[in-house]
Amino acid sequence: MFTGIVAAVGRIESVSPLGDAQAGVRLRVAAGGLDLSDVGIGDSIAIQGACMTVVTLEAGHFDVDVSRESLDKTVGLDQPGRVNLEKALRLADRLGGHLVSGHVDGLGEVVRFAPVGESHELRIRAPRELGRYLAYKGSVVVNGVSLTVNTVSDEADGCVFSINLIPHTVEVTTLNELAAGKRVNLEIDLIARYVERMLSASGEAA
Repeated sequence: MFTGIVAAVGRIESVSPLGDAQAGVRLRVAAGGLDLSDVGIGDSIAIQGACMTVVTLEAGHFDVDVSRESLDKTVGLDQPGRVNLEKALRLADRLGGHLVSGHVDGLGEVVRFAPVGESHELRIRAPRELGRYLAYKGSVVVNGVSLTVNTVSDEADGCVFSINLIPHTVEVTTLNELAAGKRVNLEIDLIARYVERMLSASGEAA
């Protein structure tokens, strides 16, 4: 589990195929300011919001293997570039964001990213199947960052929601690289999924 509070911005330095085209890739990641002193082989690190398992460790670097399925369902893991990093949550840690699984639910498309006063407004179009879980002042994860939904509107081709980003968030994450047309990894709130499942089960029982 994670919290959606980015600990550091690292960089994917290389992407190497694992066997044939269907086998996935291995990423070499420069950890940036992420402290790896308590990380071991087999530990989990979220990269752009996707939970990955550490397979090798070196000074300031770590490697992860990404399956073909994960590559098909995410963005930002198939080429070199800056990435948001977060180590797995420990029981003694503060829950500064919200409970995050690190399992990307779908991809969104940036509709607008622009300064508004001292903050930035980020508008994203989400698939219809994810829009049902988005609510005013609810939580959503965008590229590994826990954020609060400010507005939600249903449209013919999906759902558009907006987020107000404070300067600190823009400064210390890769969200400052977003622009209209770019795709992002989305994870909806786990609690929203559980609530829907309970209501569905309750309806079936009735």
